[in-house]
Amino acid sequence: MPRLLHFCAIAVVLIFAAAFCAPANAQLEIRTDTTFLWSGGDGALAIGDFNHDGKMDVALVSKELDIFLGKGDGTFHVPIRITIPGEDILNSITLADFNGDGQTDIALTDGDTHMNVLFGNGDGTFTLSQTLSVQGHPNYINAADLNGDGKPDLVLMTTRSLTAFLNNGDGTFGAAKAMDFGRGIQLNGIGVGDFNRDGIPDVALSNSYSNGEIAIFLGNGDGTFTETVKYTGFVGGVGPLAVGDFRGIGVLDLAVAPYLNSIVNIYLGNGDGTFQPPVSYPADSGFSITTADMNGDGKLDLVLDTLVGVPVDGGVVVLLGNGDGSFQPQEFFATATLPDYVAVGDMNGDGTPDVMNMVRGGDMFTLLNTGTVNFLPTTPVTFASQLIGTTSTPMAAQMTNAGTTPIAISSVTASGAPFKITHNACAGSLAAGAQCKISVSFTPTVENTVTGTLSIVDSASSKPQVIELSGAGTVVKLAPASLNFPPTKVGTTSAPQTMQLTNTGSSPLNFTYFIYAGGGFGNDYPVSDNCGKQLAAGTSCTITVKFSPHNTGERNSYLVIQDDGGGSPQEPKLTGTGD
Repeated sequence: MPRLLHFCAIAVVLIFAAAFCAPANAQLEIRTDTTFLWSGGDGALAIGDFNHDGKMDVALVSKELDIFLGKGDGTFHVPIRITIPGEDILNSITLADFNGDGQTDIALTDGDTHMNVLFGNGDGTFTLSQTLSVQGHPNYINAADLNGDGKPDLVLMTTRSLTAFLNNGDGTFGAAKAMDFGRGIQLNGIGVGDFNRDGIPDVALSNSYSNGEIAIFLGNGDGTFTETVKYTGFVGGVGPLAVGDFRGIGVLDLAVAPYLNSIVNIYLGNGDGTFQPPVSYPADSGFSITTADMNGDGKLDLVLDTLVGVPVDGGVVVLLGNGDGSFQPQEFFATATLPDYVAVGDMNGDGTPDVMNMVRGGDMFTLLNTGTVNFLPTTPVTFASQLIGTTSTPMAAQMTNAGTTPIAISSVTASGAPFKITHNACAGSLAAGAQCKISVSFTPTVENTVTGTLSIVDSASSKPQVIELSGAGTVVKLAPASLNFPPTKVGTTSAPQTMQLTNTGSSPLNFTYFIYAGGGFGNDYPVSDNCGKQLAAGTSCTITVKFSPHNTGERNSYLVIQDDGGGSPQEPKLTGTGD
């Protein structure tokens, strides 16, 4: 039976929070994989099963090629990093079995003038097979059988040309067949599909050069193309595009999302390679767009990344399709600032499509389509650094049944020795519209970061809903845990306050940098200490802080204490107001 999709999330640091969205018949849980991916910049990702274990994996390109093997619950193992010789900016990726051995292979482009083909080894690793030069700087790459021989070929757009590479039949590729535009272009998106229903793949591209255009290139069946029509004067400009049959009639349509123009333009196909004038729908567009049936009703929907939204400046947007080429109002799901790419796949094996969203800051977000449970927060749930042998204040998770029928909850379990469920009100049955809470505490026994999971098995999904748990054990005890200064006149200095730092461990504590006040108002807090470079086991030292405001108003900051005692850096808060 079709399920409606609803995106609803808020960022959470210390508390799993309830969602405040209208009820619907499916929800999306957002999960963050905090493994460091790249140091910034553009990129792309693709989803496939690279090691034949039935679990979806992710290939991500930016400055390297990173392979994230999936665990089957929406989380991933530590990435396998593959460096492409001579390349430091990779910007586009596509998947296919190029050499016919039953393994998924990869083709990718760089920001310079090269295309690389890597053969899959069937275990999540890949071997570089071929590097080819292209005319201009490539931006987008796709795999399709361009000449009807049953072998996947490659088509890509560069800043100068539409270029095809035909497969030799063994996974190697012949000389480029380039259609030179005779001028530079600023490519925004490319889509491949049979627009005129002749059995030969065609190409649509969006180009913002010279006021922008959408151009249609019909395939000739030999790896070459004929440009047939251009569309200009569209609303909002051009941007990334996606291809899909939005009416379910066997005719391909186009969705084009102009950058940051808060619309998506739908071009309905005529079936002969031409398209009707666009119809615009409100949508916070970003850098990528894709299609999928997100709610199981048999109608294609749109999934976009976006730089606009609340409560954070960026996330994922979904427009549910009506099946007639029109779309419902967008639904926004916050992830993080500067999202860069979205892709769709069943990441936890429950038969429903999930969303992967990469962001330029280095994180990768998994958005799980989890059924009728409104279940937050962004995960992993990270506890503050906790003194070894002591127990944290519990953190509470809230579940809401946003459906119209009761949900049966068969089990709630925590794995990982440091984590313990202290309160579970989510046992048994959860009525429609009802809420329940689960609390978890953290008691570390070792230094540094440890991880675990909270798993909920319920009738809303065929797979357990898994929240990652993370916390760091430390031997560094701070008393008091923060310093609060009384209001102080600008240009004067408060009386000093002290914080005692104790090494509760059994070995010396080494400081890796001097202790100082960080943050935007760190200069308002002169700091001194007698801790030195090393503190013996069981001993204490004193940190002395003064408040000397440079301006009026709140002037909050924090201490930065870097050491090898676990949970570093410790960052106790400093608060004060300038009069």
